[in-house]
Amino acid sequence: MRFAPCLRAMLVAGACAAAGHAMASPETIGSVDTVFKLVGPDHKIVVEAYDDPQVKGVTCYVSRAKTGGIKGGLGLAEDRSEASIACVQVGPITIEKPIKQQDEVFSERTSLLFKRLRVVRMVDTSRHALVYMTYSDRVIEGSPQNSVTAVPVPAAVQIPIR
Repeated sequence: MRFAPCLRAMLVAGACAAAGHAMASPETIGSVDTVFKLVGPDHKIVVEAYDDPQVKGVTCYVSRAKTGGIKGGLGLAEDRSEASIACVQVGPITIEKPIKQQDEVFSERTSLLFKRLRVVRMVDTSRHALVYMTYSDRVIEGSPQNSVTAVPVPAAVQIPIR
C-alpha cells in the first residue's frame, strides 16, 4: 500500500503522544534575515533554545533556516535541512528519573506534512557525557546533514539509564 509509511509515521507519533513523552518547547532567542522578500516574511536563520525536559541544567541552542515568502508565511513552505546545535550546562545538572540510552528530546514540523527537525540525546557512559544530535528527516527520504554536540556531566552526578 502506497500510504503505509505515512500512516505508520502518524500512528507512531500518536502513540508517543499518548505515552506521554515529554518534548521540550522552543524559546526563540533571535533571528537574522538572509533574503529579502517583497511579499511575506523574509527568509531567515532562527536561533532557538530547548531545555532538556529530563536533564535539568542543560539547554540546547539550535540554529536553522526558516523559509519566508508567501508559502513560508502561510506555513506551506519546506524549510531547508541544515541545522546546527550547541548544548551547554546552564545550571547544576540533575537527572531525577532514569533516561534512555538514546531518546528524542525535541521534534518540530518543518514542512506542511512530512518533514521534521529532530534533536536526539545519547548517553556516552564511558566518558560520562550527554551527546545531542540534530537532523532533519522525511517520511520517504531524510537528509544525512546533521550537527552534534556534547555536554560533560560532573563525576558526582550519576546518569541513571533505563
